[in-house]
Amino acid sequence: MKDYARELYRTWRTNSRKSRTTSTDEVRQRVEDPQKLGSVLDELVSNRDWRQGIAEGTLFTEWSSVVGAEIASHATPVSLVDGSLTIQTTSTAWATQMKLISSELLKTISHSAPGALVEELVIIGPHAPSWKKGIRNIKNARGPRDTYG
Repeated sequence: MKDYARELYRTWRTNSRKSRTTSTDEVRQRVEDPQKLGSVLDELVSNRDWRQGIAEGTLFTEWSSVVGAEIASHATPVSLVDGSLTIQTTSTAWATQMKLISSELLKTISHSAPGALVEELVIIGPHAPSWKKGIRNIKNARGPRDTYG
C-alpha cells in the first residue's frame, strides 16, 4: 500500500512539473480546468446527438406556450413516436375541433419547437369506461346490461 502511494505521488509530481513548463494558453485549455456548465452541456448534447430528443421533450414541457392556454387546457400530448404526435383531448367535441385545425397546429408546432420531428398529428378523444374486469373477457357478451331484468 505504501509503495502504491509513493508511486502515485511521484506521478503527480512529474505531471505537475510538466504543466508548469507549458504556456499559459495550453494551461487554460486543459480538461482539468473549470469550464462553464453551458458550454460543457452543449458539447455533450452535440457529441451524443441529443438535440432532437431535447427538442421533443421541450415540446411536451412547454405545450401550453406552444399551442396556447385554451387548447392546452383541453388537449394533452401523449406520445411522439416516429414523427407521429398523439394528442388526447378532454371530449369528443374537442377531438373534432383539433382534427379540423390539425394542419395549422402542425405548422405552429414546427415553428415553435424547432428540432422536434413532428410529421403528423393523431387526435384521440377521452377513454370510454371499460366494463372489463381482469385479464379474461367473453366476446359478444352483453356487458353490464345482462343482469338487468
